[in-house]
Amino acid sequence: MTPPRHDAHQLRLAVLLSGSGRTLDNLLDAIRAGQIDATIAVVVSSRADVRGVRIAEAAAIPVSVVSPQGRSVADLSDAVFGICQSFQASLVVMAGFLHLVRIPAPYAGRVINIHPSLLPAFGGRGFHGMHVHRAVLERGCTLSGCTVHLVDDEYDHGRILLQKPVPVLRDDTPESLAARVFAAECVALPEAIALLARGAIS
Repeated sequence: MTPPRHDAHQLRLAVLLSGSGRTLDNLLDAIRAGQIDATIAVVVSSRADVRGVRIAEAAAIPVSVVSPQGRSVADLSDAVFGICQSFQASLVVMAGFLHLVRIPAPYAGRVINIHPSLLPAFGGRGFHGMHVHRAVLERGCTLSGCTVHLVDDEYDHGRILLQKPVPVLRDDTPESLAARVFAAECVALPEAIALLARGAIS
């Protein structure tokens, strides 16, 4: 476990993921660059066989795997946030964590998510990854983007903290739109965490 520095404003992050870990990679880069005053205390993954786990291990970050198989939402939530508490995480970042959890009282207002659309559009159960970008193109939207929001007990529902719009181009494919939105995510999430660390967002 990375020991906390004696800095009242530094955040100890727990990062929750289920897949490739691209957002974890981005957070590590932002921390190294001094863009955010934070340390990643633990990574919690819903799967053991994903790249995100390997990224965490390569960075010497403790990893806990909590499979949702056979667990109720309450049991999954207890397991995940029990780990967050044991590592003294002050902020929980959902970075491609694809499972619904209930936010316990000690973490109310201290769990954020990055979503690849301008919520409330194209949010909710089933809207993740490429499914979002296909839906945006099928609807004929001219604008998309990403949203950092507080997490509550519903999918993609909590208070919006920060959004970054990107244009949808006439010749976009789901893949090209996804790349443009992810570039915006790489700016938006560190920016939101930095604002939280400075107290600029409550």
